[in-house]
Amino acid sequence: MKSEITISELANLMNVSVHQIRYFEEKGVLGPAYTDNNQYRMYSIEQVYQLAHILLLRKLGVSVQSINDCMTSYSADQYQQLLHHSLWEVDTELLRLNELQHFIKKVLHEQQNFNSQSNRYHIKRRDTTYFASWIEMDSHTKLNAKLLAEQAKRVPNLFESDIHYIYDGSSTISLCLETQGPGDFSLPGGNYLSMQSLIHEDDELKQMIEQLYDYAAVQSYTIAGPLILIERSYLSLFSKNELYYELQFLIESATKSERRNHHDCSTDNN
Repeated sequence: MKSEITISELANLMNVSVHQIRYFEEKGVLGPAYTDNNQYRMYSIEQVYQLAHILLLRKLGVSVQSINDCMTSYSADQYQQLLHHSLWEVDTELLRLNELQHFIKKVLHEQQNFNSQSNRYHIKRRDTTYFASWIEMDSHTKLNAKLLAEQAKRVPNLFESDIHYIYDGSSTISLCLETQGPGDFSLPGGNYLSMQSLIHEDDELKQMIEQLYDYAAVQSYTIAGPLILIERSYLSLFSKNELYYELQFLIESATKSERRNHHDCSTDNN
């Protein structure tokens, strides 16, 4: 009884294709134990282990052209270095996939949040938020491709981020991105009046800002911070030719404002 197997049996054993085994043979990294009288390639246990090592090296990212050098001349230390390098590449890819997973969840959450809101105006509780300045531009200047290109190196994956436009009443608008820790400046925690909408033209955005201020006045909210415009461009995936914007500013309720004014009057009387 023969102890060798055919190329088809080897392929089934190692869960690869016959074509892949033949490719390895063409590149000179694997050969049969012998060819029988019927011209069948026959493989012994030595070729099984050899193919196992080849497949492992391919998983580690070694090119087919370099496999011969690895299998004939690599020392144990070199194999350790190879494995450490492959482990670093795997960790890097896992980090990339983890970031992608968080981004996908973020997009789905923001889209669901937008679709579920029947009322245009909301009070959102916001913790202290830190920002890194990105672009400073004149309030009459419109963001354009040139400005973005000039600052492109400062922000990787720009349109996967929430871009914050800070209107502080001056002639300058600050474009910022959130940071995990203290950055160039911060916004205090508190209640923020929020309004969100899809915008097609710039005039619609101006109307949106006016409507938010009008609503705050009707509700007797005291505005206690700058106007914040948040652009989430990734949500435009769900709506052609429109950008998603959310407006926010820090507010104090009428009751709180009245209590503060009453306290100030009492202090003056004393």
